[in-house]
Amino acid sequence: MDLPCRLAAVAGRFYPQDRKTLLADIESYLSPRSVAKPALGCIVPHAGYRYSGQIAGSVYARVELPPCSIVLCPNHTGKGEPLSIMSQGTWQTPLGRAPIASELAEDLKRRFPLLTEDAEAHRAEHAIEVELPFLQSLRPDFRFVPIALATRRFAILQALGEAIAEALREHTEAVLLIASSDMNHYEHDSVTRTKDQKAIARILALDPRGLFDTVMKENISMCGMGPVVTLLAAANRLGGASAELIDYATSGDVSGDREQVVGYAGMIVR
Repeated sequence: MDLPCRLAAVAGRFYPQDRKTLLADIESYLSPRSVAKPALGCIVPHAGYRYSGQIAGSVYARVELPPCSIVLCPNHTGKGEPLSIMSQGTWQTPLGRAPIASELAEDLKRRFPLLTEDAEAHRAEHAIEVELPFLQSLRPDFRFVPIALATRRFAILQALGEAIAEALREHTEAVLLIASSDMNHYEHDSVTRTKDQKAIARILALDPRGLFDTVMKENISMCGMGPVVTLLAAANRLGGASAELIDYATSGDVSGDREQVVGYAGMIVR
């Protein structure tokens, strides 16, 4: 039986559809190359590469990619289950097919039954897809587990992070946790930067509850708050010692429009 293949949904819009152009763009975002070091996780943006490719590249250039990654993203489309995972098949990009790490995905479903096997939430969602060309370029043999989160209930996000941590403790190979998230949306540049710095401060403190409360209290429209809370909860359980802000920008830095911007932060947790 043929395994399912999730076809590229945003190639040619969020990033180039032409393989050669895509590889050249990714190489430019990864430059200048830094010394790559192991990490527990990272936070990377998921806008069109024109706006956020440099931020994402600055993170990936500094992370030693293991054979497997868990990629957590928000659910922008509203389709599918609140906690959607795919455990079989591949995802297509212009760089080829990226295989799902089926054994790890099945283990996560056993440990955390709220994770639901569901392709619909992923079918048109861009927030994981835009990360894959970076990973394919840097490590062509990589495998990944895609998880899309539509819940904003802290207890569930924390419990998912802790379940992921317990799975990784018993996993035989290194796994990188990736939270795909943009920051504040569609406010003036100065407002967005102020709000984003409050959220970033809680991430730097490895404080999932503080991040959740800050986003809610300050009305920060950080789309990937759930994935980042989950990553931080997992990192705390795994003994994470520090977080580092690698780069930050807003869409206004590219477009010149400062009235309604989106913030982008690139961070590494070790």
